[in-house]
Amino acid sequence: MTQNICTQLISAGDKKIVLEQPSALQRIFFSVRVLASTTAWYDVRMSFDEPKFCSYYSLNGPRKYFEAEGVDIFQGNIWIFNSTDTDLFLTMMEILH
Repeated sequence: MTQNICTQLISAGDKKIVLEQPSALQRIFFSVRVLASTTAWYDVRMSFDEPKFCSYYSLNGPRKYFEAEGVDIFQGNIWIFNSTDTDLFLTMMEILH
């Protein structure tokens, strides 16, 4: 079992992979959190292996996070698109088994 924790700066208007697809182990938990004030509204989009963001989950409002756990959760790349005009820090955690 492995636990990975990282923090990344996502520049304004930038998109990037924040959690890569596991190669040898299986993901059983992951979380993505935007480090920002609970009162600030930022449009941060999270996509599951879809870099064009035609389908996405919004990380905004007072709860700027997403987490999932279980043996049947998504195993591919997780993308983030910071569509705001502010650079933001995000922290990610995953547990692989």
